[in-house]
Amino acid sequence: MSVNISIKNAVKKYGASTIIPDLSIEIKDKEFFTLLGPSGCGKTTLLRMIAGFNTIEGGDFFFNEKRINDMDASKRNIGMVFQNYAIFPHYTVKQNVEFGLKNRRLPKAEIDESTNKFLELMRILEFKDRMPERLSGGQQQRVALARALVIKPDVLLMDEPLSNLDAKLRMEMRQAIRDLQKEVGITTVYVTHDQEEAMAISDRIAVMKDGVIQQVGTPQEIYHRPSNLFVATFIGGTNLIDAQYSPDDGRVRMDGYEFRMKNIACDTESPVVLSVRPEDLQMSADPDEGIKSRITDSVFLGMNTHFLVRIPGGQTIEIIHESIMNSGFKVGDTVYLRIKTEKINVFSKDGNRNLTHAG
Repeated sequence: MSVNISIKNAVKKYGASTIIPDLSIEIKDKEFFTLLGPSGCGKTTLLRMIAGFNTIEGGDFFFNEKRINDMDASKRNIGMVFQNYAIFPHYTVKQNVEFGLKNRRLPKAEIDESTNKFLELMRILEFKDRMPERLSGGQQQRVALARALVIKPDVLLMDEPLSNLDAKLRMEMRQAIRDLQKEVGITTVYVTHDQEEAMAISDRIAVMKDGVIQQVGTPQEIYHRPSNLFVATFIGGTNLIDAQYSPDDGRVRMDGYEFRMKNIACDTESPVVLSVRPEDLQMSADPDEGIKSRITDSVFLGMNTHFLVRIPGGQTIEIIHESIMNSGFKVGDTVYLRIKTEKINVFSKDGNRNLTHAG
């Protein structure tokens, strides 16, 4: 059975230090929900509070309607996958996976059937008699996943499970985890500091900073309409450009360039900060295109080339341009930039509010 997770006004303290001051969140039944943020932001602490491994200094935690604050971790029916896998080195693959079922004293036939099912599901059935030391990192992670899921938990909790794998294996395993979660249909809370990983696998993401949730939304919502500058800069690359907004004519003015925007919720003339993704800038040799700039560097990355361009005022910004043989753009060239104004975000000067609305 899968469950909704409801957290209301959670507080976590270590001595005089408050790690999580007041956190509330709702995680839906069967949802793949990711806690994303930099190291030390409280995401693993929150995961361990859900698991029952950390004390709770304030607030309430519920699985459906059941309050679990004082429930022993062993009674919460969770599956846990750790960063270091935590599989038993002296057990075979099969023995690792069936461990939780044996602890529950299930009939041998049921243990064998369930164990083989998840070994096959995780594509490690052929390794069932191997010791963990003879497995690759990806195979060990599959063992940890199978062991967590074979007990049919209500909730699957995953703490940075892919951080010890190389780049190719991470991509392979994140797809495997995503596919498995959908097939099994289990509420999953996943912790990572890797923004790309979070966007690739999540139904929704909570971006955290200093124990406070900055924004909750789908990957698309968080990427395209971040709630503040922290989220904008943490999720994907972006260029931050100082500008001035005038509500009288709806124009945004920056050094050497101005443009009109209709979807800014601000009724006073104000200094603002533009957040412009590198892919939302277009380069041209045509002087009528926009901002006069100069290319200072470029990096070829196969499908795309990343250009560094100096704009009026002396700031250097990044542009992602599709790689084309003999595109004509080279370091030292003067180019003209057009901003895709429908894609950019406009923030208050302090960075705490996104002034751009969907209209």
